[in-house]
Amino acid sequence: MKEFLTQLRGAVFSTLILAVVCCGIYPLLVFGLGKALFPARAYGSLIVDAKGVVRGSKLIGQNFSGEKYFHSRPSAAGNGYDATSSGGSNLGPTSQKLADSIKQNVADYRAQNGMATNASVPADAVTASASGLDPHISVANAEIQTVRVARVRDLKVAEVLSLVHQYTDPAGLGFLGDPGVNVLRLNLALDGIK
Repeated sequence: MKEFLTQLRGAVFSTLILAVVCCGIYPLLVFGLGKALFPARAYGSLIVDAKGVVRGSKLIGQNFSGEKYFHSRPSAAGNGYDATSSGGSNLGPTSQKLADSIKQNVADYRAQNGMATNASVPADAVTASASGLDPHISVANAEIQTVRVARVRDLKVAEVLSLVHQYTDPAGLGFLGDPGVNVLRLNLALDGIK
């Protein structure tokens, strides 16, 4: 019995020490270092407009539907771009519901952007990302939307295209994935044009 109590005391003491280190000291250390070394990222990479109003995060997509805005890719998160319900639709490649949804998205995209009924449409324009919160669209998607946005805003296509390239983020580490256009930052820049 004495040996059992000695082992129990050691186990309880070890658990308490690990709890303090792993659940207290380590998280506080990482949080403090994150705030000190990467303050913008530690607070969510927030985008603040000229008036000091937080407009969103450059890491979380938003839904834009007006003709004067670049449209984000479709979202299956909650009712669309719901950060509390991040996730994909979980519909597989043989799902009729997914096929019908993509077919409708293709028709809508072509109509919104004045494209021919047989014109190619970028995949990211008609399919949701895995998280449903992707803040980026492909450069090809943005270039197609440029004509519509320029026409509605009464701007030159070259001027809008220049903004598209300005708000294009490079591939991760220069080679992981493809460059992407941050839709929120681009639309805020367009709203800032006098």
